[in-house]
Amino acid sequence: MESQRPQPDEALVKIVFNLPDRCAPLTTESLWAEPLGANLYRLRNVPFYFYGVSEQDVVKAEEANGQLLVSATVDRGGHSTYRIFLSEQTSEEQFSQDWVPLHELGCTYERATRRLIAIDVPPHVDVYAVYEALELGEKYRRWEFEEGHCGHPVRDSPARRPNS
Repeated sequence: MESQRPQPDEALVKIVFNLPDRCAPLTTESLWAEPLGANLYRLRNVPFYFYGVSEQDVVKAEEANGQLLVSATVDRGGHSTYRIFLSEQTSEEQFSQDWVPLHELGCTYERATRRLIAIDVPPHVDVYAVYEALELGEKYRRWEFEEGHCGHPVRDSPARRPNS
């Protein structure tokens, strides 16, 4: 299930993250955020390109050249962000079927393109079960995936785990 986009009547603003050189030709990514006062903003959607933040994190942003540029992460919201890159062969019908286990775990997603999908994993969701489902999709060549940010606590274990 796709995530709920911010509603038009919500008092949200766009904030801007500068992207590292590896994201060229893109130089920035903007996200919706809830103003909290004192130049603090709570992220209200999932980043597609920027690493190290997730929905509900609180960031500091300062106005520069008519934009609110993010300068720091101040507090974590406990969410994690994963991204999947659908293979050319994965149809919409196949993706819908493959998405069911992630949806049932409590994940939502936003789409940048037909192939690029950002996944939000809320704090109450078992991030290890999500990781297993993502690995399964990769095993069957439906997609490749990456971790944008793990905001969940991780277990101390030598086994493969989120953010390792």
